[in-house]
Amino acid sequence: MTASVDKLNPRGDWRPDSWQDRPAVQQPTYPDPDALVQVLRKLTSLPPLVTSWEVNALRSQLARAAAGDYFVLQGGDCAESFDECQSSIISNRLKILLQMSLVLVHGLKKRVVRIGRFAGQYAKPRSTDTETRGDVSLPSYRGDNINKSEFTAEARIPDPQLLASGHAHAAMTLNFVRALVDGGFADLHHPEYWDLDFVKHSPLAAEYQRMVASISDSLKFMETLAGSKLGEIDRVNFYTSHEALHLHYEQAQTRQVPHQAGWYNLATHFPWIGMRTADAKGAHVEYCRGIRNPVGIKVGPGMTADWLRQLVEILDPENEPGRLTLIHRFGADAVGDHLPALIDAVRGTGRCVLWMSDPMHGNTETTRDGYKTRRFDNILRELTTSFDVHTDNGSHLGGVHFELTGEDVTECIGGARGLAEVDLKRAYRSQVDPRLNYEQALEMAMLIVRKNQNGS
Repeated sequence: MTASVDKLNPRGDWRPDSWQDRPAVQQPTYPDPDALVQVLRKLTSLPPLVTSWEVNALRSQLARAAAGDYFVLQGGDCAESFDECQSSIISNRLKILLQMSLVLVHGLKKRVVRIGRFAGQYAKPRSTDTETRGDVSLPSYRGDNINKSEFTAEARIPDPQLLASGHAHAAMTLNFVRALVDGGFADLHHPEYWDLDFVKHSPLAAEYQRMVASISDSLKFMETLAGSKLGEIDRVNFYTSHEALHLHYEQAQTRQVPHQAGWYNLATHFPWIGMRTADAKGAHVEYCRGIRNPVGIKVGPGMTADWLRQLVEILDPENEPGRLTLIHRFGADAVGDHLPALIDAVRGTGRCVLWMSDPMHGNTETTRDGYKTRRFDNILRELTTSFDVHTDNGSHLGGVHFELTGEDVTECIGGARGLAEVDLKRAYRSQVDPRLNYEQALEMAMLIVRKNQNGS
């Protein structure tokens, strides 16, 4: 006799709070636990930020990407700032993702799934619990959801009220993005809406404009033949993602919804688990195994084949298409050595997963002047090597994950305009990790297309 299954909770031994029975790392310690409880109670009662049908739609599209039909572009800030919840900054983030996706659609001849790394990326894992400057050591800054970046004892105290602020800022960001998309901001008939002022100075400007002209001519031709405007061209689907790090925050927004089985995290469409929290017996994996959202796992050099196999089987027990995305981040020098064995390990589980490359995190270095940076050439080298390794091992790289911004920052070295170490101080704004600026991100999209068209 087979055991009965609760249709509302297929993973019957799981609860939104069952993670609290497991070891939980990277969690803040609040000086006033009662204040945390009050904030979480408020968050539990607030309307959700996303809907279950949006989550289900994304899962279906990720399944298509795993099959090779779609390509996924995920990008945004390393850690969002409440202060940067501004219309111009949000629209510029959206613009660069739209322009990159336009390049990818045109060059790869595939639909592109757009996932923003924003509207909730307010918490960051840290390698150490404290930060030292001179003779002073203070708790590390863990993102605007948890404490403040100013280097003072008061600012670095975890404050539960920041969780409520994080929810509000995520809601405002999502509301503005949806208004832009629904209002025709992403209309392929008007890609000039997406231009940023400094693109005119980019060495890639002429090539990009030729691409835009080609797409516009193709649209006009097809619409002339059809005798009407083509549907689904004036808007795009856009999804949000963030690292599922602060588990009390994630739990507070985990809901059951009418006519749907199971539990959904309605704070984001696509949560992911970072390398520092990917313990198969840990709290973060326990939380994510029970939600219906598609889930990502960051995979780095310390990940063994057995460890990854365990994670895949725990998080995708039913081999559900679109459920699991593996985002590898090894570094340009290590990806060729580490990735093949992991591809083979996942193949051995029989699971169909989506593989994506994060060529940013494994290529971070610190300059003599103390700036954290990444070299454009190393980012590109890891990305192109990843495409080759997947092809050589009978696998498929179905997406990319970038830390980027629509602003004219100087945080990563290299690119078409040749930023050097001396340029970093001109416009280095990141509080945590260095991001590709607008020109570098657009160039990266063009080089992805060239790699796939030329095979080299």
